Amino acid sequence: MTSPAIAQFIDAAGRRRRMVIRLDATAGVPLYEQLRAQVSVMVAVGHLEPGCRLPTVRALAATLGMAPGTVAHAYRELERDGSLVGQGRRGTFVADEPPHSEPLRQRRERLAAAADRFAFELRQVGLAADEGHGLLDEAIHRLASEEEATAG
Repeated sequence: MTSPAIAQFIDAAGRRRRMVIRLDATAGVPLYEQLRAQVSVMVAVGHLEPGCRLPTVRALAATLGMAPGTVAHAYRELERDGSLVGQGRRGTFVADEPPHSEPLRQRRERLAAAADRFAFELRQVGLAADEGHGLLDEAIHRLASEEEATAG
């Protein structure tokens, strides 16, 4: 399996963000399909929100070490299913209403439920709220460090 690649995209607010893409040339699944599936999931769960500008075909191909035609094929499939919208020279963007995307309200409800479970577990093991905050901060920093290490 190949190592993960970090690609940059521009979110709807104009900030640079990163996405991790893992492709495996030995998987028996075409690379364009692996890329299409991963981008589709990122759209569905809200990591790539409506209005995000994806990397150009050439930039993403260079980042992933693959032919531009492979990335273009994945982008075309995502445009065909309504997840992405190509806007010529302006770029490729996540559609305003992508299919299968989880609405923001549902994501917040899911996160609130996860927070409730976390708070319950804290209480069960006898930890105070500030210790829970510390654990959460550590987890966030650990994830950020892993992304930085992967990017480096």
